[in-house]
Amino acid sequence: MPRFVVLAFIQTFMACYRAALALLRALGPRPKSPRAGGQEILLTGAFYSNNWIASHLTPLAMSRECARLRVVSTFPIQPIDKLELIVPPSWLRRLAGDTVARLLTFFCVGLRTRPDIVGGFHLLLNGLLAQLLARMVGARAMYFCVGGPAEVLGGGIDSENRLFERLRTPSQSVERQLVKTVAGFDLIVTMGTRAKTFFESRGVRSKICVVSGGLDASRYFPTSAAAAFDMVFVGRLAPIKRVDLFLQCTKLVASRLPHVKAVVVGDGKLRQSLEQMAQTLGIASNVTFVGQQANIEDWLRRSRLFLLTSDSEGLSLALIEAMLCGLPAIVSDVGDLGDLVEQGANGYLVGERSAEPFAARVSELLENPARYSAFAQAARSAAERYELNACAVLWGRILVTPT
Repeated sequence: MPRFVVLAFIQTFMACYRAALALLRALGPRPKSPRAGGQEILLTGAFYSNNWIASHLTPLAMSRECARLRVVSTFPIQPIDKLELIVPPSWLRRLAGDTVARLLTFFCVGLRTRPDIVGGFHLLLNGLLAQLLARMVGARAMYFCVGGPAEVLGGGIDSENRLFERLRTPSQSVERQLVKTVAGFDLIVTMGTRAKTFFESRGVRSKICVVSGGLDASRYFPTSAAAAFDMVFVGRLAPIKRVDLFLQCTKLVASRLPHVKAVVVGDGKLRQSLEQMAQTLGIASNVTFVGQQANIEDWLRRSRLFLLTSDSEGLSLALIEAMLCGLPAIVSDVGDLGDLVEQGANGYLVGERSAEPFAARVSELLENPARYSAFAQAARSAAERYELNACAVLWGRILVTPT
């Protein structure tokens, strides 16, 4: 489809959406103020990992200010106290597909239950629908900005939304429309400070809170056992994660340290092509693909260094998990990763989008045991502030404060 057709469609869609919001603000019920006894919260999102879900939903549900948390999802979320999972009917999923079925179910549940807070993970399209629904039922609208500024920059072309990706090149007009839409939320939750600063710099005056997620520090901890892998990647095998850079980095490190071992933990549409790439690069014996794993902590404790070569990130949950396990981190200098990685102290932030600087940092730490040990201790210490109970307390303060 030609870009001008996609652009015209998105601009018309956003104009109609914002007009509908303006009408609901004028004629619809006013958002409810926080009430004693806790808030009824309704959320939806496209989830891929139980670890990721637990880190964000568990501390929210743990908060004393959360009376009940309803989540509409097609992902099999494990039981969490006070969380009610709502799965779209199987007939609707067969008829409309998982995404449409989930959003329709989310909309109907919101109209039926009239919650105090309605929220979506990612702006496109979960956040857009959450804001519209919130205005219809008199709820506060909450947006979880998981992907950082990339969710709006250039009109959302890097947001992993199939429609907005079709713009192919940045659109400043769509970006402005998306920023204005973000400004209409009552509460914006970012994964790190860089995203918060970005929205404030664009004139967003809504309440913006940084909540990176909470982890059980007793589950993620270092070990003195010998490591089986020198480098580990944890994440979806999607284009934005740039696992190709991770493999190219491994190739360069192997040319210096032939017995280096790397492991890729995660799955996705690129797995077959990435495994083929490892063969082509001649590093199939150096890299192990293990697919999706529930026991992420075990793979982290079996590794020495954590690498994240993404083009865009918020504050990566996998990064927090790895550093709690005492792994120094070598990551792209993007998004909010700098909130946790301190350059030259517990890891390195790499600004260049090429394998060479990643490989140089990996070799530096693998060949310098004293520096590696100091980085490992500092990594665990820095990550401890993202502990589960501390996050629950933070949520309590957020929910009880009027927007």
